[in-house]
Amino acid sequence: MTMTEPTPKERAATWLASARLRPTRQRLALAELLVGDGKDRHVTAEHLFDAVRQSGAQVSLATVYNTLRAFCEAGLMMEVTVDGNGSYFDTRLDDHPHYYWEEDNTLTDAPADAVKFADIPKAPEGTVISKIDVVIRVRHE
Repeated sequence: MTMTEPTPKERAATWLASARLRPTRQRLALAELLVGDGKDRHVTAEHLFDAVRQSGAQVSLATVYNTLRAFCEAGLMMEVTVDGNGSYFDTRLDDHPHYYWEEDNTLTDAPADAVKFADIPKAPEGTVISKIDVVIRVRHE
């Protein structure tokens, strides 16, 4: 008996179920775009909104923002802030650095083994370091 690859809809439903999120129509539509092909994604809310509209699903931009936040809170995605004006949402959850491509405002993974810290500052008293984000801004010469 051969195992068949899950469909994009099945991948989306499994992804939501892994975080015990209710599979609403909107969540399923967004999840299918994010993880349906099994590849990692870096998206802005606006890019995801455009993609979901092109798919024919009826989802508002506010719903996209709220759903991305819910996915982050559920541990399905992480938010990467590039500057004060924009965030990207990443389906890859392990700690890894990013390249931010200034010409086209995209975010991609950078090789994790290329970033090494000799030391990091001690957290202020009464706090712990929860995460270190590394965003390397690049542009073509």
